[in-house]
Amino acid sequence: MSNSNSQKQQNELFSAQKRKAAEDSYSAKDIEVLEGLEPVRLRPGMYIGGVDARALHHLFAEVLDNSMDEAVAGHATRIEVELDIDGYLSVTDNGRGIPVDPHPKFKDKSALEVILSTLHAGGKFTSDAYATSGGLHGVGISVVNALSDDLIVEVARGKQLYRQTFKRGITQGKLEELGPTPNRRGTKIRFHPDAEIFGHNNVFKPARLFQMARAKAYLQPGVEIRWKCAPELVENLDTIPAEEVFLFPGGLSDFLKGTLGNKVTITPEVFAGKSSQETGHGRVEWAVSWSPEGFGEADGYVKSYCNTIPTMNGGTHEQGLRAALTKGLRAYADITNMGKKAAAITPDDVMNTAAALVSVFLKDPQFQGQTKDRLSNADATRIVENAIRDPFDHWLVSSPKEATKLLEWVIEKADERLRRKRARDVSRKAATRKLRLPGKLADCSDKKAENTEIFIVEGESAGGSAKQARNRKNQAILPLKGKILNVESATTEKISRNAEINDLSTALGVGIGRKFDPDDLRYERVIIMTDADVDGAHIAALLITFFYRYMPTLLEEGRLYMAMPPLFRITQGTKSMYANDEEHKERLIATEFTGRGKIEIGRFKGLGEMMPAQLKVTTMDPKTRTLARITIDPDNRPTTESLVETLMGKRADLRYQFIQDHAKFVDIDT
Repeated sequence: MSNSNSQKQQNELFSAQKRKAAEDSYSAKDIEVLEGLEPVRLRPGMYIGGVDARALHHLFAEVLDNSMDEAVAGHATRIEVELDIDGYLSVTDNGRGIPVDPHPKFKDKSALEVILSTLHAGGKFTSDAYATSGGLHGVGISVVNALSDDLIVEVARGKQLYRQTFKRGITQGKLEELGPTPNRRGTKIRFHPDAEIFGHNNVFKPARLFQMARAKAYLQPGVEIRWKCAPELVENLDTIPAEEVFLFPGGLSDFLKGTLGNKVTITPEVFAGKSSQETGHGRVEWAVSWSPEGFGEADGYVKSYCNTIPTMNGGTHEQGLRAALTKGLRAYADITNMGKKAAAITPDDVMNTAAALVSVFLKDPQFQGQTKDRLSNADATRIVENAIRDPFDHWLVSSPKEATKLLEWVIEKADERLRRKRARDVSRKAATRKLRLPGKLADCSDKKAENTEIFIVEGESAGGSAKQARNRKNQAILPLKGKILNVESATTEKISRNAEINDLSTALGVGIGRKFDPDDLRYERVIIMTDADVDGAHIAALLITFFYRYMPTLLEEGRLYMAMPPLFRITQGTKSMYANDEEHKERLIATEFTGRGKIEIGRFKGLGEMMPAQLKVTTMDPKTRTLARITIDPDNRPTTESLVETLMGKRADLRYQFIQDHAKFVDIDT
């Protein structure tokens, strides 16, 4: 006993000494203060969502948005976009020009230099300079500057021309006054993306720039956008011309007609319009049509914008559009004695064969994230619905023959949906009676397939937490033991004997390969839920490979999802938030935790480590979770097939070569 106590005391003394040494080694010198635009270069993903090709083209969007804000405010009528042979991109407008007088707070710097080299500097924080704008935080153009290895800005203002040059956000000299320019006004930004940041992605794609510029022209009728590109950069000049002028007086109506092309439509006329600019609540423009041919997307073709910013993930303005159209058709059904038939209509029935565009201009837009992919203003739903509802009612009543045709079409879509639902319900009940379900499956109580989902969970520990966190009515849990078989490199016999694969297919109620029938699926959604680490990603890759190879219809119909569990929990006082990764964590700390008090950061090692309540709110509750839908791009199927064979197939040499080719693009977290 005495030896044991002595050893214990020694261990405690050693631990105390170790803690003391750690405390002594952590001092003020370890606290790093990032100045100017250093945070942008250190963590570009916080500001533009990453360093991939999409993020690269987001730089163009930031510069173009500034010129569009001048146009929306009525100060510019022309914007010029030019891509040079050397990879430089220029955006020029004939607006007011960035102010060049000394800034009152930084008297040794011009306002132009402050805007280009300081985060959160700009003229869009109040409504004095811009009634509506896409820029909210004053970081857009400074971020472009930080992530460019060369940026030149020219300003024609007060009949004088000024110029200043920057490299990686650092000023290369004072603002130059170049002399009089009586016939020119506005701002020109010419920049080149930094290869140190974007690597092999630092090359602009002419086709992508062309589409982005054209889309902007549709959003502000009367604004002329001139496109110019070095012919050597374009593969097909018939598709992407070297020079083009975009001017669309019809706005979104012209945009939609161009999108529809020669498609057959339910109604000959596009339902389009705009609200008055004098409402004081926000301006709305829209264009909608319906086609029996569909648009190759499960939920129709919908594109939305706020202050000319494309909101790729939709938001509250899209909700307002859906509500206005659905309520309008139901109201028309009531006055034409078709109310009973139309009672079951849902917004999905209205929108799944629709092509719709909606653009709003709000004084104080709220977006999710700096890249502004989703609008979150609660009042935008009401603003859009109120703007569209009355014009839609008048449009229906003024053309009763066409309106009735549209209503009957939507009712037919609703009837088809209900027939499929009844068929799935019968199939699921029959399957439940016949199947001997795996013992580890925690099935949901609802016997209907509609709105049910099964979570495929990594391990028994995570499975236990998930079973406590789930909604027993419509959420089933199937824990898998470790990593499943890699079906891409396994024989058919080995696959057929694998217990985990058999349990998985039995729980879903379907066969695999040619025996797979989507009508037999016992759940509407299949959700892969693994840890947010390397092992979890490997298991997810194995499962996705299995579904891609043996149940591809799941991916084609958009019924396979990945849960997105958080990696960190950030707490300050009574406030807690969850972060998906390092960049998300840093972004939340920078933007959401600005008050006083110690910030505590906890890292989840796995799903099983989460309390059921945490797992529910972050990963399983439809109201608060985030899911990533896994689909197959039909236009890119050969590339997908090749990638699966390379990364998951039997040939190790192909994987080795892939790693060799891409290793230089990998960021290693040390």
